[in-house]
Amino acid sequence: MPISVVMPALEMAQETGKLISWLKKEGQQVAKGEPLLEVETDKAVMEVEAPGDGILAGIKVREGDVVPVGQTIAWLVAPGERPPAEAAPVASATRAVRPAPRAAAAPVAVAEPSTGAGARISPKARRLAREYKVDLNQVRGTGPDGVITTDDVLAAVEPAAVPRPVASLPAAEALSPVARLMAERTTQSWTTTPHFYLARDVDASALNALRARLAPPLEKERGLKLSHTDLLVALVSRVLAKHPRLNGSWNGSSVQTSSEVNIGVAAAVKDGVVSVVIAKADKAALADISTQLREKAERARAGRLHPADIAGATFTISNLGMFGVDSFQAIITPPQAAILAVGRIADRVVAVNGQPAVRPMMTLTLSCDHRVVDGAQAAVFLKELAEAIVEPDDLLC
Repeated sequence: MPISVVMPALEMAQETGKLISWLKKEGQQVAKGEPLLEVETDKAVMEVEAPGDGILAGIKVREGDVVPVGQTIAWLVAPGERPPAEAAPVASATRAVRPAPRAAAAPVAVAEPSTGAGARISPKARRLAREYKVDLNQVRGTGPDGVITTDDVLAAVEPAAVPRPVASLPAAEALSPVARLMAERTTQSWTTTPHFYLARDVDASALNALRARLAPPLEKERGLKLSHTDLLVALVSRVLAKHPRLNGSWNGSSVQTSSEVNIGVAAAVKDGVVSVVIAKADKAALADISTQLREKAERARAGRLHPADIAGATFTISNLGMFGVDSFQAIITPPQAAILAVGRIADRVVAVNGQPAVRPMMTLTLSCDHRVVDGAQAAVFLKELAEAIVEPDDLLC
């Protein structure tokens, strides 16, 4: 019996997905769990696995096409078996088709475009319309069932509203999917989230000593190279568990707290940054945190992320210390309430018991959403985190 390959829902409230590439060709044998295609969502480009064993057949979607979630885009069939012919191929990257009615085998026509404020509109398209002051009454929706898409909004933008390259400059560089998504999300956060910042210098002597003590046995027994980021994920998550507001989110009108502490760690990839997620980090062993971070960061750099690799983060850490950065202010990842920016550990002259001394110091900068967290709550969290870094054995040993 043929197995349907559908456009998956990889995120909450996702309505469509964009096919970036097929990782198998039509007629090739595919095993269940094997990477089959790459899909772009609002967060990243992710790898989707085959739902079963079979021969890839009846591909209905081309690279670049945008497809509604749940629509059949191909089939996996047995040798000699033919795929059902029940859905029309997608017409283009800016227009998706509806699935065919179950009672009919004929292709389904694309819905007529709809116009007006009463038409459905995707959240991203609505944000763009506000940004470029587009009158939605004048926009014709070309998405499924006439939904207004981002392409529809951009097509309605006045030419003068969109920045154009100066004639004397080289042609504008096309953004990769990851870079474009990062640009959209940081713009959304920066323009809609009321940020405030707290910074604190912390003595990392004990953190260095703990790493020096734990790293050799972990490398010998499990082949792991323990990093400061591994230790920070473990410490931050355990302190965060006592501060639900910092681990919460803004849902549009109220604060939503989470029962889990899922730490996102910003990882540099070609043309951008993605956050890989350590689920339930406050309950994870240090070795497991280190293993997961390595594996997920490698998949991110290779462009082979799994949906679970980037899903569900409740708090993010961005560490630029390895690049020699002393301190910086990070932009919050919506709908999270905060992000921690970590600078390098470097020797500085500081006062110790009233006397000058050289200590390995690091600067932590906490960015917070003022709708969710106030200054006092953020300050207490940062204070307890600094204390945990000064005495990490109390939480990790």
